[in-house]
Amino acid sequence: MRIITTPMCEEIVKLAGVSDYVVNKHPDEEEGDLAILLSESKVKMDCLPIKLNTPSQIFDSIKEVSRITSNELSDEEILSFFEEYELCKKYLNSTFKRDINVKVYSEFLKDMVLDMGFNIVSNDFDYVIYPDYLRDQVTKNENLVEIPSHGGISKNPFERIEVRYAILEKL
Repeated sequence: MRIITTPMCEEIVKLAGVSDYVVNKHPDEEEGDLAILLSESKVKMDCLPIKLNTPSQIFDSIKEVSRITSNELSDEEILSFFEEYELCKKYLNSTFKRDINVKVYSEFLKDMVLDMGFNIVSNDFDYVIYPDYLRDQVTKNENLVEIPSHGGISKNPFERIEVRYAILEKL
């Protein structure tokens, strides 16, 4: 099976034990049997869409990708990948609740703020959380919180979560 993955998903493919794959930001430019890519992406070939916005999504994605190989990883093996990432470990199976109301501009950010226990509301919010690519579209407000999206941040999903969650933990 020839697997094509995007740069943002490569780390998951590696951790899941897949050694023979091709990385291309545009998987349809390659000849392949299966594309492993972020769930928002669309391709013509068969694909396995994964989400990498929260620690539990990373865990589930590693598990799912390892299933497509003949080397399914155990939960303990997957948990070992989280060891050096403090916030990823903290929120992996969290049930945090915060008494903070936020307005959120982006689906990937909704996953994160819900995972961290914030309340998503439309009115009477304490903060507006938005991705950097919407900077020019957000109504100016005193309590704006900008989160780096895919452009200026590590392609390693654990490192992305560490950066993003650290920003949100300061609220």
